[in-house]
Amino acid sequence: MSPLLDVSDDVRAEIGDEEADRLLAGENAPGSYDCTSCRTPGNPGQERTSTVLFVGGETAVLAFAHASCIPSQVVSVSEEQLQGAVRSITGQTAVPAPAAPVSPASPAAAAGNAGETGQAVLGVTCGQILLGNDLHPAIVVEPTGPIARPGSTGPGDDFLPLLIEAGFLPVTNVATEPSLLPGWSVLIAMGQLHAVLQGNPAGGQPSAWWQAHQPLTLTDGWRASANQRHTVLVYAAPAGSIGQQPREDLLRDALEKAAAGGTLVAAAMPLAGT
Repeated sequence: MSPLLDVSDDVRAEIGDEEADRLLAGENAPGSYDCTSCRTPGNPGQERTSTVLFVGGETAVLAFAHASCIPSQVVSVSEEQLQGAVRSITGQTAVPAPAAPVSPASPAAAAGNAGETGQAVLGVTCGQILLGNDLHPAIVVEPTGPIARPGSTGPGDDFLPLLIEAGFLPVTNVATEPSLLPGWSVLIAMGQLHAVLQGNPAGGQPSAWWQAHQPLTLTDGWRASANQRHTVLVYAAPAGSIGQQPREDLLRDALEKAAAGGTLVAAAMPLAGT
């Protein structure tokens, strides 16, 4: 019996028709796996399974995920992140796959896309936000310093205007769920947060707007909530607005203060690409 594998056109183009056909025939498919998104067990013989190809600077790794978690797709990550993922993956979970070399995402991609200063970096805090009676997985992004518009030499902070131009919306009430931002997504792989991806207006693979130097470990509750909703709420505020809050209730308080002061923007993003 052939496995219930989904191989997207993009993945097929990277690994080749021969390898894709072998996967679909069950020759190279795993008997079981840990989902690269939610990290719970999966069985391609019993449930729809997506092939997800992580492409680094020189190598690529083919991983598997529940089709209900993320679709089959190609995801660009840095070579360093990919090698870390390889070390954490067993032979049952992922297999090496050939791919044409691509340029890895710059570690400063977030600052570059938001207005690179060469100094400020984006800090990220993960937590769950209560909207009504429901918990939602959230990411809060805050630079360590002012973010200038590309080409600007002034001391101003253009972080929020640049994000609003990209489609984020000002938050006046944290209790209201943010709108979906087309083209953007949040990459969760091997149970960790790897990147916030920005769609390419010209088509092709998304790029990393923010990329973790080391993937961030997520709590079981956060992953379960993200897996249930398939959507992550991404909040952003200028430097000094939120801070590193040790508890989710304190994070919520800081978000509400930022919203009241007119310094908070947000967007909802699907998991692992569009």
